Amino acid sequence: MSLSFSHRKATQALNWLARQAGGSLNKMAALKLIFFADRYHLRKYGRPVTGDSYLAMNFGPVPSGTKDIAYLSDFLSNSERSYAEAFLQPGVDPHSFESRTVEDMRVFSQTDAEALNFAWSQFGRHDAFMLADITHSYPEWKRHEAALKSQETTRVPMNYADFLDDAPAGVNPCHALTEAEARDRREMLAELTAFENRWN
Repeated sequence: MSLSFSHRKATQALNWLARQAGGSLNKMAALKLIFFADRYHLRKYGRPVTGDSYLAMNFGPVPSGTKDIAYLSDFLSNSERSYAEAFLQPGVDPHSFESRTVEDMRVFSQTDAEALNFAWSQFGRHDAFMLADITHSYPEWKRHEAALKSQETTRVPMNYADFLDDAPAGVNPCHALTEAEARDRREMLAELTAFENRWN
């Protein structure tokens, strides 16, 4: 399932998270926090915050477009780079990035902001490697674990529908769902995907 990726939301989510952390944040930690926000919003409201394409990798789920922004990658288009560089800059070490200026929250809906607040409040105290370990518990990554461990591949495309599967007991579900609610969110996601594929 492919959705429209919002590079503005991804940039501002990274910017907001960095500012919550005091102005600078580890890149891998930020990407995991984005995952938690997207999982929460999808499960509660039927769509992710960023619409990014996720890859299962050895250190957990990776929102690929957001990663390009955090790393100011050569894969960014000119408009994406220009926007990102207005708000973000490389950190003092190659594993971090910094906020250049206050975030523009106008790109977010109220529920988007709620999801970011959820991710930060629930997981923001953990370091990058702890966050990666936590993400390994979720079924959407777990289903690809064997392929990654076999070293047949280093990355596997993930499906947003799998984010609606329940996490194991004791793992923060990023919004618990009843069976009926999960079916409803799957229908909402399928409708959104069909709509975006029709018009994009």
